Amino acid sequence: MSEIYQVRQCTAEVCRLRFPARAEQLPTLGCPRCGALTEICAETAVNDNMRNSYSCSQEEAALIINRLPLVIVVDNVRSLFNVGSIFRSADGAGVADLYLCGITPTPENHKLAKTALGAEETVPWRHFRNSLDCIALLRREGYLLWALEETPAARSIFDAPLPATPLALIVGNEVSGIDPALLAAADATVALPMYGSKRSLNVATAFGAAVILLRHRLITEARPLTHHSPNLHPPTHLERYL
Repeated sequence: MSEIYQVRQCTAEVCRLRFPARAEQLPTLGCPRCGALTEICAETAVNDNMRNSYSCSQEEAALIINRLPLVIVVDNVRSLFNVGSIFRSADGAGVADLYLCGITPTPENHKLAKTALGAEETVPWRHFRNSLDCIALLRREGYLLWALEETPAARSIFDAPLPATPLALIVGNEVSGIDPALLAAADATVALPMYGSKRSLNVATAFGAAVILLRHRLITEARPLTHHSPNLHPPTHLERYL
């Protein structure tokens, strides 16, 4: 099913705001900034096939997962929009599993799909009430733990030595960061280098940059490893929540 979008421009010379709008809106759609009439400058059709035109096949996705022994622990990230964005970035990087912990919302909240855009259906996930239980499980399965956090001891994620074992990347709360117990349990703390006046990024933004970089490094620098997931079968509804 296609949707027609228009690029509209405000006719007021002092404004000239240019913005996209769905074509089914009134031809006399007013400018959202000043209220003046707008004119249609261009139209484009957007459909599901176009949105998915760069999706890989199931066979290709399986190969990516086999080459990326990488899972993500999302600890107490509160915002639905941040978690949805994390799902989308995780899908784009070929992440094997997402472990949602504490108050982190799950895809059972339909509002999460607004930013996940279908990735909540493609990335396997489970929920743990306590993140310490989650990392204990990962430890038993042989995962090394990296905490993505800006600390004085953090090493740049660009050059931290990659492990020869499966890797779990931990991200934490938007305000308080990663739980101190998880930081203490991590094998390494890594961070994205910052070049401006601010010392941190939004958690979803930082995760997106970090996970794509890790994807590239794991493929180009590390020997391929078969993904060994603690979740060996698709979880039932009850098994998703631990």
